[in-house]
Amino acid sequence: MNLLILDIDETLLYATKKKLPRDCDLVIGPYNIYFRPHLSRFLRELASFYELAIWTSSGSRFAEAVIDHLPFHIQPSFIWSRNRCTQKTDWETRESIFVKDLKKVKRLGYDLGRILIVDDSPEKIYRNYGNHIHVEPFIGDPNDNELYFLQKYLKSIADADNVRSMEKRFWRSNYKT
Repeated sequence: MNLLILDIDETLLYATKKKLPRDCDLVIGPYNIYFRPHLSRFLRELASFYELAIWTSSGSRFAEAVIDHLPFHIQPSFIWSRNRCTQKTDWETRESIFVKDLKKVKRLGYDLGRILIVDDSPEKIYRNYGNHIHVEPFIGDPNDNELYFLQKYLKSIADADNVRSMEKRFWRSNYKT
């Protein structure tokens, strides 16, 4: 079974200190949390096809609180946060980027050819583009359908022996019609 690593912020949900013009799904500290539409079905369906894990560049307390309150309970193989990322400086913008280096996952015994990582920030996966599936950032739109279509795509490639060799940049073209 392939491993599917999911980002949290702006991939599975939107966390903001400002309230949106609709009720939030959850409040954690100062953050109003809005789950991405179709999240429960997405998790439920893919848990049958993939081993699931979470890797966020947020703090560990936030990550664990979110996992405890997801609309469908999952038992991730691991929950990693910012402390498992590698900090890198973008010298053009002078901003810090927290990179998710899949060599760390490989050290756990996983085959890089059987790992997919879903994230809205390609710069965080620059060392492992062959494993990355890019999603549009979620910023609270209640009409967002990204997870609905992504679920279909991920189910279609669940048995792939080497995901790194697959073209994934245009996954939406076959599923968003």
